Amino acid sequence: MRFLARVLLNGLAIVVAAYVVPGVYLAGPVAALVAGVILGCVNALVRPVLILLTLPFTLITLGLFIFVVNAICFALTAAIVPGFDLSGFWAAFFGALLVTIISWLVSASLTE
Repeated sequence: MRFLARVLLNGLAIVVAAYVVPGVYLAGPVAALVAGVILGCVNALVRPVLILLTLPFTLITLGLFIFVVNAICFALTAAIVPGFDLSGFWAAFFGALLVTIISWLVSASLTE
């Protein structure tokens, strides 16, 4: 049940990002749900490896490089999911930032 809530939350956050951030394109609600599932898998499997590999950059930038890692994971999701496209790095960066903020806010409000 919790996994389904996370998938729906990620899908909703991706829909909001597609609406707000220029350069993030979404074909429809099915693509958003699939992107939510894939983004969850990418965050669970690929993101820890990327964080470990980029640890020196993250330490040098005092943690700000994590935003780039999030953008890479968001772009990887867009590359995998048909109907979910990005126009470039900055679209991935701001889209990932918005999805992270929305997911964090909704998760925090649901757990309290």
